[in-house]
Amino acid sequence: MSGYVQDDISESELERQRALYGPFTQAVRELVDATIRTLVDDDEIRRAQAEIEAITDRLREQQLDGPYGVRFGPAGRGRPWGNTVVGLRNPAAPPLVVDHDPSGRAWSDFHLGAAYEGPPSLVHGGVSAMILDQLLGEAAGAGGKPGMTGTLTLTYRQGTPLGDLRAEAWIDRVDGVKTWAKGHIIGPEGVTVEAEGVFILPRWARQAIADQDAEQPTPSYFE
Repeated sequence: MSGYVQDDISESELERQRALYGPFTQAVRELVDATIRTLVDDDEIRRAQAEIEAITDRLREQQLDGPYGVRFGPAGRGRPWGNTVVGLRNPAAPPLVVDHDPSGRAWSDFHLGAAYEGPPSLVHGGVSAMILDQLLGEAAGAGGKPGMTGTLTLTYRQGTPLGDLRAEAWIDRVDGVKTWAKGHIIGPEGVTVEAEGVFILPRWARQAIADQDAEQPTPSYFE
């Protein structure tokens, strides 16, 4: 499957990259927030624009031909660093740090600021959907039943305020290559959005799993 790259980098190289790109991406994330909320004068905006354009030109001198994809090592743990929800190298991602357990549960405590606003002071409904799509998929993968989103149904119970939030997801049931997962986002006044999704293991992944050692767990990069 295009986009899944086995690079087998060492643990020390992985930590070097994490230590380098994590703070760098966070600096760009802070720039996004500052861009939304700044009140500096016109001349300062023009100077900042010129500086940002110059930095962008420097970064474009050497880059990937396309998106980052998912990279993984021998253990099969994926690094979706370009992912728009959890990506270490994606300043558009909050990012969420997701915890899992093998029973098929996933959860995350996170913060959404000005970049994720829809209605005034509230999270955009599409952002809530994006986050729950990710969490439900991670729950399915954590339980050894990964898949791609087939359907995703959301119920918006109340507005989700910007700020500190929590998302939780779990496997509801499994039928062959289909996994049903449920989840929700919790704000200061309780559940704000509920979701149910069906996740389907694609044909190329079924074949890859069939070809591997039967004693090995389902590779996590299929999440």
